[in-house]
Amino acid sequence: MSNIRFQALQTVLTRTIPEFKAPTAKVSEYYGVNVFDKKKMREFLSKEAYQSIISSIDHGEPVQRDMADQVASAMKAWAIGKGATHYTHWFQPLTGTTAEKHDAFFEPTLDGAIEKFSGDALAQQEPDASSFPNGGIRNTFEARGYTAWDPSSPAFIMGRTLCIPTVFVSYTGEALDYKVPLLKALNALDKAAVDVCQYFDKSVEKVNASLGIEQEYFLVDLALFNARPDMYLTGRTLFGHLSAKNQQLEDHYFGSIPTRVYAFMQDFELEALQLGIPLKTRHNEVAPSQFECAPIYEEINLAIDHNQLLMDIMDRVGKRHNFKVLLHEKPYAGVNGSGKHNNWSMITNTGKNLLSPGKTPKSNLMFLTFFVNTIKAVYEHADLLRASIASVNNDHRLGANEAPPAIISIFLGSQLSDVLDEIETSRISKKAKEEALLWQGIPKIPQILQDNTDRNRTSPFAFTGNKFELRAVGSSANSASPMTILNLIVADQLKKFKVDVDKLIKKGEKKDVALLTVIKRYIKESKAIRFEGNGYSEEWEQMAESRNLANIKTTPKALDALVTEKAESVFESTGVFSRREAHARHEVLLEDFYKKLQIEARVIGELVNSLIIPAAINYQSKLVENVRGLKEIGLDETVYAAQLDIIKKLAEHINFIKTNTELMVDERRTANKVEDARERAIAYDEKVKAYFDPIRYHVDKLEQLVDDAVWPLPKFRELLFLK
Repeated sequence: MSNIRFQALQTVLTRTIPEFKAPTAKVSEYYGVNVFDKKKMREFLSKEAYQSIISSIDHGEPVQRDMADQVASAMKAWAIGKGATHYTHWFQPLTGTTAEKHDAFFEPTLDGAIEKFSGDALAQQEPDASSFPNGGIRNTFEARGYTAWDPSSPAFIMGRTLCIPTVFVSYTGEALDYKVPLLKALNALDKAAVDVCQYFDKSVEKVNASLGIEQEYFLVDLALFNARPDMYLTGRTLFGHLSAKNQQLEDHYFGSIPTRVYAFMQDFELEALQLGIPLKTRHNEVAPSQFECAPIYEEINLAIDHNQLLMDIMDRVGKRHNFKVLLHEKPYAGVNGSGKHNNWSMITNTGKNLLSPGKTPKSNLMFLTFFVNTIKAVYEHADLLRASIASVNNDHRLGANEAPPAIISIFLGSQLSDVLDEIETSRISKKAKEEALLWQGIPKIPQILQDNTDRNRTSPFAFTGNKFELRAVGSSANSASPMTILNLIVADQLKKFKVDVDKLIKKGEKKDVALLTVIKRYIKESKAIRFEGNGYSEEWEQMAESRNLANIKTTPKALDALVTEKAESVFESTGVFSRREAHARHEVLLEDFYKKLQIEARVIGELVNSLIIPAAINYQSKLVENVRGLKEIGLDETVYAAQLDIIKKLAEHINFIKTNTELMVDERRTANKVEDARERAIAYDEKVKAYFDPIRYHVDKLEQLVDDAVWPLPKFRELLFLK
């Protein structure tokens, strides 16, 4: 096995960099060429069909059958002209990845063959619903499920396949994917936000949520990746002694991009840009071999589709460059993990960012309304937001001195905090006229510029000028999960806000006075969620406890929030999840949690027994032979005392590892017998996982003792070797 390790290292040292050449110097000339976007729709569709699709995108109106046939014919003509031979419904099941089933345009006829693609094939397909995670919604013998076209996300070509973004639902109508709840949450937010906007601007007819996703990732050479069974099977190193030099000098962050990595970045950015993904930024991240890319903001449904597509592109292009892209939240213990920062805001059809302060009291009052309601929503449903980011991978990262803690709090910056404090303590002037001073003591809310709000990397939910940044999302996650929750809780809160304001107006209060009265109450009620300090400190944990803020550090308990009466109420009020769907997702996420820990436990057992202990015993045997030889030629024991000490230490570590691995296997078998999914997940989390770190520690000690030439796995320093 050690030979495989050194062969991998030799391969790494002899890598050549694939040549990269962009089609043209200007990105604008190839941006979106592989997307059936509005420009191509106008070219290939009749005016009537084009307007039908636009109405569906803008207003959610269903596309008529005859229009669907026209769209399918146009898509087929465009796709075949680009070299496509197949089509697929591209969807996002609860596996967390994307799924597709390819069908050929080709159909045989009596006298030959034709290329065919109908409106029915565009609108709906029938994959096997029982083989995807469903949380008990479908029985194994009930296989039927449907994918249905999502016109709001444009079709695109990958390779020689036309990909059509779709939703995925069961035969009985329940959502089996991430897109259906997201679309429902966005619809709920749109309606609730438009209703509130009517207080300020009657021309607002639609509100879209906007999202920019910063994607962090690691790169490792493919040969080294394939020589590490733990990375191959679990996405992270289950064993490994930290390199003497890792990230402690902080010299990798924003440093010069390594040549191989730069070629890879250019290559995957080209494919992404051709697919209409507006990548704008790239740079080195904090940890060695860690990097980041980020796009320009898009409508949230499209932004999430693009991020899912981007992760797939990065993985495929990475293999062309002999890289494996690691999206695991914590692939290496001891250095920073990876996140996916979700920058969220709300934009009206008139172009107004509802989280961007204005220059007048009226526009600032509109800003305050949406700003404070977002804060109140997160305060009321912090447990749901925490559940939306929970996973076995993210548990390694949250609060680990590089990511926000598990305590959900909001950072606003000193200026905005002061503004809210002033509003909370001020007296509203009920005699004030429209457009005049709305409360005493504050002439107007100062215009908040983006750079007037500092950044707080320890805050899970931070305001950064004209948007909120949810920093706690894991790098491998589908952002649809946290964005569904965020949008639905804000929608629910805006509905409640309108009820509260309308009650005061009916009692005779002026509109602006009513708005400010409710805003002032919400500021006071949600104040506990606001925190400006160091989220990593022990003081904050104590302070959060005194504020009754939850600090749920593990996934199984965090997921409980999905199935409470409070959650069911907000799910029902927004129409996003039925009770059955919420409980099914709870079940799916619990199963995902314990199955991943089960795999990690099995891999630990296999590596310990088949690679690590044999390597240690092999080296121990060599030392024993060495000692025996020195003793036979009559040398004093003091000459080989060091060898004897190493032999003894090796035996101690080997015995500990062997014993505790067997105990871990016993605990795993016991946990497997637990029928309740939650209790089984907790058993894995508290009992099986309890053996991981002690075993890792003793393997780490073995790695330091065993001869480098005998050690079977590529080491940490080698995995991070990039030039």
